[in-house]
Order: sequence, then C-alpha cells, then structure tokens
Amino acid sequence: MQHLFTPEGEAALAAVMRRRLVLGFDFDGTLAPIVAHPGDARVPPAVAGRLRALAAVCPVVVVSGRAVADLRDRLGFTPRHVIGSHGADDPSSAETAAATAAHTAALQPLRAHLQRHAADLAAGGVMLEDKGASIALHYRLAPSPALARALLQRLLEPEPAGVRIFAGKRVLNAIAAAAPDKAHAMHELVHRLDADCAFFAGDDVNDEPVFASAPDDWLTVLVGGGRGHSHARFFIDGPQQMGHLLERALDHLQRAGTADAANSAP
Repeated sequence: MQHLFTPEGEAALAAVMRRRLVLGFDFDGTLAPIVAHPGDARVPPAVAGRLRALAAVCPVVVVSGRAVADLRDRLGFTPRHVIGSHGADDPSSAETAAATAAHTAALQPLRAHLQRHAADLAAGGVMLEDKGASIALHYRLAPSPALARALLQRLLEPEPAGVRIFAGKRVLNAIAAAAPDKAHAMHELVHRLDADCAFFAGDDVNDEPVFASAPDDWLTVLVGGGRGHSHARFFIDGPQQMGHLLERALDHLQRAGTADAANSAP
C-alpha cells in the first residue's frame, strides 16, 4: 500500500477522475477528525467547500456508521446520497426504508438486554448510542478502556442470534446479521447512479469490506497510515490531508474536462 501523494497515486487519481464515477467517503476520521465527544464532529469548512465543488459536477456520497439524521447537519454540503449505520440505513426509497425498519427491529432483543445492564455500562464508562439500524457502544471516555472492553465482551458473549458485532476505534458496533455493509452500499450506489467505477476513502475496520471488494479500476484510500493489513490501494496520513486530496481531485477533474472539450472541438 503506497501513499496517495506519490507519482503512482497521482496517476491513479487522475485516471479515476476521468471516469464516470461515484465519490464515496466515510465521515468520522475521514471527512471529520476524530473527537472525544461524537456530537462535536464536523467537516472542516475548507473540506466542505471542496466537497461542494465536487458535488456540483459528479455524485458524492457519504457512507457512515452514524445515523443518517445525525449526519446531515455535520457535513457542510449536500451529497447525492447519505447512508448510515454502516450501510444498513438507506432512506433513499420506500423499499430500502422498509429494509432499514426490519434491520432496526432485529436489534430489539439486544436493545432490551443492554437496557437491563444500563447501570453496568454507565459504571464502566460505556456510552450506548442507539441509531436504530445499528447500536454503538463507545468506550473512548471510559476510565479504563481495557476494563470497559472486557465488560462488553462479557455482556455480548455469546454473540446474540441474528446480530453481527464488530469493533471500531474504541467502540463495538452491532447490526442485524442480514443488514448490508458499506461494500454493498457502495456497489449498489455505483449501479444506481449508472457509474463506471468508484473512489472511496475510509479510516476504520468497517471500511475494509469496501476496500476488499473493490474492482481493480476503483480507487480506495485508507485515511491514516500504519495499518499494513488494509486492503486499500493507497493511504493518506490522516483527515488533515483530506483537503489536499480533494484539491487534487478537483484539479484532475478540471484537466479531464478541458481535455474532453479540446478533443471535441471542430
């Protein structure tokens, strides 16, 4: 896995920006820096401005672990689609909204189980965030993250029937076992928007299905280096480099448009 800001990375970015593509992004740790309190997360204004410019000329989508309703006011721009709960919350049509309701209902036994242990979770410094189609158990602010993680393991073993649990950065996530993941969401969006390929950037374990399933002509970027086992093709050092990445994408898009105009001139 190479850094995106290398000759090879620039060539790959230039190539994908000449295609009919979907630009996909995770939110936390990708478009917005990770913060201690999730409610404080926002896309920096400079990044939001470049995303607005990109969204004016090609489909830009956000696929996040957050709930859709929680995301919209944090973005600073209007993407073509916003999909939440790691791919399980897609309000874009009546059919997908009905599926989201089913995924939400599938978590009800787990929801009740966690509510019975609310005092234990609070004592361990675990914050329960119920997003409907997914549940997040945050322990970033726990006095002892190791003890909080051990508590969660006790409460969630054996894994509840019909539920899939996976880790993130100081968080455990639960979604219905039948719910789609981010990879399904991105492939569906490419099909729905009649695109040829996709760009996708993400920073966490739940972004790996996108990286692993991406065809060779997609461009995938891990935000935050140092995870050598990632399936992403390239990486950047962190969300602080996202503004530069988007600036380069805009530049390549403009160059592609200028070249097309020159080639079509009489």
